[in-house]
Amino acid sequence: MVRGRQPQGEQRGGNGTTGEAERTHQGGRPRDTAIDEAIIRATRERLVRDGYSRMTIGDIVADAKVTRPTLYRRWKNKFDLVMDALDYGFRKQRETYTVDLSELSPRDALVEAVRRLDPAYFNPDAMVLMGNFAGEALRTPELLEILRERGVEPRVALVEEVLKQLQERHAVNADIDTRTIAMMCFGSYFAAFYSGEPKEELPESVVAVLWPAIATAPRGRSGTGTGRSK
Repeated sequence: MVRGRQPQGEQRGGNGTTGEAERTHQGGRPRDTAIDEAIIRATRERLVRDGYSRMTIGDIVADAKVTRPTLYRRWKNKFDLVMDALDYGFRKQRETYTVDLSELSPRDALVEAVRRLDPAYFNPDAMVLMGNFAGEALRTPELLEILRERGVEPRVALVEEVLKQLQERHAVNADIDTRTIAMMCFGSYFAAFYSGEPKEELPESVVAVLWPAIATAPRGRSGTGTGRSK
């Protein structure tokens, strides 16, 4: 059957929300990324305020000022939407990186990597968001696994990768446990959050403790060394 001409943009209904003309899109017209982002942002806000169980699709579409069909054409269900909402946060965080770590001194590169570990680097409410996911572990255990895969692992892997690069530069010892060090650094943010300690100087403070133990010795000296590698 021959269809009529596809609409060129999102039509709006009289109430100002996205109109149902979008239904005619069958893959030929690119999705409106502004609508995608509005839904994702509304989802993230609801996850912080209500948690996964109490959050409803009705609340999300109302907050995003779209219709249910508009949302369901993009995501099959609430679970899939939440997975993308988590990815969105880390992706937006990475877009803010302006410093090339390879251009920094080894110690400064590690400080910056630890800074990027901060769950609240992009989203100030990230600690609450993570707590809500952990609180759903009994009701919806899949959420905790999503948090691990999409909220924790990418950050920990970033620090691991920096440490491995520093090993290649012979700036840190070749036998260090990069995974354990990265996990310890990540955990420091949760310790600061729950104890009410400020986090602004946390990356520098953490590296100040770690660096003497992991840095290679300056040339001409034996042992692990306590000086800064250049």
